[in-house]
Amino acid sequence: MGAGDDTAPAMAGDGTKAAMEVSASSSSPSPSVLKSVLLSYAYVGIWISLSFSVIVYNKYILDPKMYGWPFPISLTMIHMAFCASLAAALVRVLRVVDVPSSPPMTPQLYAASVVPIGALYALSLWFSNSAYIYLSVSFIQMLKALMPVAVYSLAVAFRTDSFRRASMLNMLGISAGVAVAAYGEARFDVFGVTLQLAAVAAEATRLVLIQILLTSKGMSLNPITSLYYIAPCCLAFLTVPWYIVELPRLRAAAASAAGLARPDIIVFGTNSLCAFALNLAVFLLVGKTSALTMNVAGVVKDWLLIAFSWTVIKDTVTPVNLVGYGIAFLGVAYYNHAKLQGLKAKEAQRKAAAAGVPKPDDTEAGARLLPEKNGGDGDHKN
Repeated sequence: MGAGDDTAPAMAGDGTKAAMEVSASSSSPSPSVLKSVLLSYAYVGIWISLSFSVIVYNKYILDPKMYGWPFPISLTMIHMAFCASLAAALVRVLRVVDVPSSPPMTPQLYAASVVPIGALYALSLWFSNSAYIYLSVSFIQMLKALMPVAVYSLAVAFRTDSFRRASMLNMLGISAGVAVAAYGEARFDVFGVTLQLAAVAAEATRLVLIQILLTSKGMSLNPITSLYYIAPCCLAFLTVPWYIVELPRLRAAAASAAGLARPDIIVFGTNSLCAFALNLAVFLLVGKTSALTMNVAGVVKDWLLIAFSWTVIKDTVTPVNLVGYGIAFLGVAYYNHAKLQGLKAKEAQRKAAAAGVPKPDDTEAGARLLPEKNGGDGDHKN
């Protein structure tokens, strides 16, 4: 449920430097490298566990066959109110993190940047939580594989990324895999699929707008400061559909003494606490490793959720489901690999620029000018 996960990676670079300092005669890793690796796996394990718990917990609360509290907007509003309160306490009272000061969050910047992101976040959470009423956990995870497709397509449309034929073919492969998985879904519900696809579209638009409206202005929000700014805005936007859609149903449930209007404090309190803890886990995982690590860990989490949905919740997972998601999984894996290679190339360019290494064009130009300076002939080869 975190927003603004664009914190700078630290562990990957530190681990590489530490590994280079190990002497050639030593065959075992140094304690610092081993500690870094173990901590990285610990952060990944904590994030997967909490993300897994929040998804299954939400499914348990919303599914009519389980806890049976079919009010996804109300559940999302409880999460946002809880997270906004704790984030405000961490930022303003305990001073765990500082609010961004460069640039400062002015009312104009808040209205132009945070408000649109908060509105999209509200839509994303509303639609995704609503989908749990109609679809299985396993099928929802398969549909979420479309997120890279939506993000890349919108990035090209907003011109924050360039069109590349290889990337588009990769996106088409992921889409084809998801289509095959949907074809084999035993519990296919058109309305539920529409809700989940709308959630993917809203979340992808939010991620692209974060880059356009915040990152491009030099502002980086970690999950705690994201909730501090965005959760109250998201809560305000959710009150509109809640008042129209769910408030009359809650009043009817209260009038009929069905007990649905009075949720269990322990269930909803622990559910909200898990949701907030997930944001802290995102902060640890991305801050201590990288956002790419979280993407790779997310693929592992999806497979675990599919297995859990199949074996414990007893959702039907067909062979066609698995084949389709396998195709999508390969596409997502290639997408993450391509992103990793791009990050490595950018890092190499940054180090080369910092070291004062001339660019290839500069080297070629210098080689062409060298014969003229030394009085040589024009047959000199670069």
